[in-house]
Amino acid sequence: MSDSETTNAPELTVSELAANLKRTIENNFDRVRVRGELGRVTIARSGHMYCDIKDDKAVLNTVMWKGQVNALPFRPEEGLEVVAEGKLSIYAGRSNYQLIASSMRPAGAGALMALLEERKKKFAAEGLFDPAHKKPLPRFPKTIGVVTSPTGAVIRDILHRVRERFPVRVLLWPALVQGDLAAAQIEAGIRGFNAMTGEDRPDVLIVGRGGGSIEDLWPFNEENVVRAAYESEIPLISAVGHETDTTLIDYVSDARAPTPTGAAEIAVPVRSELLLATGEYGERLKRALTRRAQAGRDRLRAARLPRADALVERPRQRLDYAATALPRSVLSLTERARGRLDRTGLALPSPMRLVQDARQKLTLASTSLAHGLGRAIEAKKLELSRAVGGLRPAPLRAETQRARKQLTQAAVRARPALDKILEQRRTRLEGHAKLLEALSYQSTLARGFAVVRGADGTVVRTAVAAGKQSRLDIMFADGELSAVPHGTTTKKTKAAPAEKPKPPAKSSGSKSGSGDDQGSLF
Repeated sequence: MSDSETTNAPELTVSELAANLKRTIENNFDRVRVRGELGRVTIARSGHMYCDIKDDKAVLNTVMWKGQVNALPFRPEEGLEVVAEGKLSIYAGRSNYQLIASSMRPAGAGALMALLEERKKKFAAEGLFDPAHKKPLPRFPKTIGVVTSPTGAVIRDILHRVRERFPVRVLLWPALVQGDLAAAQIEAGIRGFNAMTGEDRPDVLIVGRGGGSIEDLWPFNEENVVRAAYESEIPLISAVGHETDTTLIDYVSDARAPTPTGAAEIAVPVRSELLLATGEYGERLKRALTRRAQAGRDRLRAARLPRADALVERPRQRLDYAATALPRSVLSLTERARGRLDRTGLALPSPMRLVQDARQKLTLASTSLAHGLGRAIEAKKLELSRAVGGLRPAPLRAETQRARKQLTQAAVRARPALDKILEQRRTRLEGHAKLLEALSYQSTLARGFAVVRGADGTVVRTAVAAGKQSRLDIMFADGELSAVPHGTTTKKTKAAPAEKPKPPAKSSGSKSGSGDDQGSLF
């Protein structure tokens, strides 16, 4: 007998067995808490997270849906020890069990500190903590933006300190500072203030909260918050926790305050101190101006300027002396000028004498010029005679014969090259002539073809066109003749076999027959 006949166990399909196992596991393990190390963390495009929770002996496949992943207060990373809560289930498609996690948190402060140090090294390597990126804080801000909880003591302390030191406008961006949704709201507050324009845009930002454990302060260590603070165009002051608390936003901010109250003190100056300093500077300026004026007054007195009358007395006296001596000086100058003129007139020669001297000099020059021209002409004649005597025909004749001989030799040497060039040109010309003759229409006519033209001289290419002409001129290779088209034209679809032409009947008359014997050309 077969095994099926000896047992009463029911037969189950694979799907039925998987469904039974799934119900059994989910009923018995509907709420479990597992601690282990994360491995193979994958967040799909849909937002769901698939990872492994493992220890040194076993691995548990884990799934967390998108809603729970977005609510995590930290970023799951491979190697991080966590505590996950959820229910066990079975994935029938692969026949394995898995944990569907509803929540997850780091396993203790030690794991968070390790994750904090790892992120700190990562951001430092990217240059987010570079001091060169930090922006200076405004000296006298008109508006301060605060990102914190609207119900905590932080905003009250900041408002109290600002009102006490230097009253300015304070804008609050309410945000959670603890819990799963805190990091997203803090990031939204920083980016929201930076997106504002006009007079409402703050001149400086304060991001803060009170003290707490590392888990409470963890939203200020999230990557999205740190990068939002780094990318802020508005100078940012971090005031998270107490003086001993340190978060990653403290390293990337433009200034760090030990407490929220300290952030308000960094953001605004003390108005009373400014008034005191301004009054002191005013007093110092008055004293300096007084000393400067007194010193100028002392220098002016030390100069002891004379009276105006004393300044013009001596110039007036010199003017009187000059006015008294002026007539005598003019008379004396006139007498001396007249004496010099008389002496100059006596020394000048008479005009007649000057003319006679010039005429005499001109006569002497004319005589010397005539003699000089004669001597120059004789010298040129002598040079010409010598040059003519030096010219002899014999050397010229010899040079001419030598040049003629050289020309003859050059012609003899060039003759073969010229003959070769002429032969090449003659051969090329004959080739062109043959090609021209082959392509000419006269050659075509010689092969039995004819050119038909109408009465207007245009070429007739079809029988239809020929039938429309009153007269046709037909050109053969040996001459032309005229013809008159007669009858109608028909288009043949297939050429008929050519009949052997009959010899024309001999006429006893002339060699050419009458017009009726010629017949139609077409």
